[in-house]
Amino acid sequence: MGRSTSVVSGQAPFSTPYTPVHREGSRAHGYGALSVCVDLAGAALPMTAAVLRGGEPRALLLTGAAAVLWPLIGVASNRYASGIRADTVDLRAVLRDWLILVGALAVLSVLCGPGEGHIEAFTALLPVLILTAACQKVIRRRLRAARRDARALRRVLVVGEGSLVDAVVAQLAQRTDHGYVVVGACPVGAAPVSPGVTVCARLTGEASQAPETDAMGVLGALDELAADVVFVAVSRHMSGERLRRLSWALHDRGCPLVVLPGIVDVARRRLRAVSAAGLTMLHIAPPARHGMPALFKAVVDRVGALLLLLLLSPVLVAVGLAVRLSSPGPALYRQTRVGRYNTHFSMWKFRTMVVGADRLKSELEAANEHDGHMFKMRCDPRITPIGGFLRRHSLDELPQLFNVLLGHMSLVGPRPPLPEEVVKYNPVESRRLSVKPGLTGLWQVSGRADLSWNETVALDLRYIDNWSLAGDVNVMARTVRAVLDGQGAY
Repeated sequence: MGRSTSVVSGQAPFSTPYTPVHREGSRAHGYGALSVCVDLAGAALPMTAAVLRGGEPRALLLTGAAAVLWPLIGVASNRYASGIRADTVDLRAVLRDWLILVGALAVLSVLCGPGEGHIEAFTALLPVLILTAACQKVIRRRLRAARRDARALRRVLVVGEGSLVDAVVAQLAQRTDHGYVVVGACPVGAAPVSPGVTVCARLTGEASQAPETDAMGVLGALDELAADVVFVAVSRHMSGERLRRLSWALHDRGCPLVVLPGIVDVARRRLRAVSAAGLTMLHIAPPARHGMPALFKAVVDRVGALLLLLLLSPVLVAVGLAVRLSSPGPALYRQTRVGRYNTHFSMWKFRTMVVGADRLKSELEAANEHDGHMFKMRCDPRITPIGGFLRRHSLDELPQLFNVLLGHMSLVGPRPPLPEEVVKYNPVESRRLSVKPGLTGLWQVSGRADLSWNETVALDLRYIDNWSLAGDVNVMARTVRAVLDGQGAY
């Protein structure tokens, strides 16, 4: 069926069931089955052990209940979704489900009354947690690897005004760790879209005329492109009753609908959907910068810096002596940097350049290889031979642990900028100064100087808005690999 026929044929939108053509492949579909098998095996282990030991009745009852409840909890929490949604299951969700299982068995043990075997039964639940967590981690890694090869993807049809369609396409194209690929669009109104986007049908910008034509246009585009899911970018022309009627048409055909409210880089844990007077509202929790979370981060920073200084003291001494003996000048270099709320402080580093390198910077401005406010050169002539090695492995930054200990910096945070960089900041970039700069951060573990300025700012803002202790731990762990690799450090 041709494009014009599929869109305006007048066919009733609910006449045939919609059968999405999934592009994820049988291997991705098998991830759900793999999760079920692993969970069943893990849940059966405690019961098998109890039977082989000659089994105390109450222990058999509890382990049998666990064998039944664990898969049921997995179904309730959507842990066995097809591989295309398997990345929505993280280790925290597995731990939550396991705690639910432990709580349910605790209630059952109370109802069974006192007896032997309870502790044995609960201890035997540990393999369930370990096996399921390991399985989900393997699935997430394999799924992301498949997506980097353009496999295990869902085909997306985007509905919205032209500028919003372009924004959605650009946002999805920035990363490969999600499961979606845009195959076409149904723009609302006459606004143009990017040449690379396939336009199957244009929807009218008049909401009063839309309910009769939206369903035919969008469903026709679904059939033509064999799309799996529809993304709708909310705007004044596509909201309220019009969006509701379109959702009816899609859901009656069995096609899922995803509504894009327009917010970006907000962690899922900060979102909460509620309803009031028929309105669906999305609550966004503010970033955790005050109260107990901020106090806890400050304590971790100070204690962590002190422990690292004690642990790395031999390395600090060795590097200091190497710098001092390898080239004329002091071992340490002090530089003014900008911290939280635009306050200036003296930051310490091991010297990696010749003495007077700051005075030579103006002569090298034309050779700057960075597209933003920072100055970076791959072959900076001011760097000493040992300085290149220290920079590549971030050893020159170890004295900043004293800045962390004094409260100028944090262990994890945005890169500490220079005053001459800050004076060029626009209001968005100035938001980087709302938290303490960090010894390491998303910038340092994501490519460092190889990143563009816009990518650097985006990473810093994502960290600032979505800070969590677990995120800091993840960055610290990734820092070890980045330091050993040395990629992007110059």
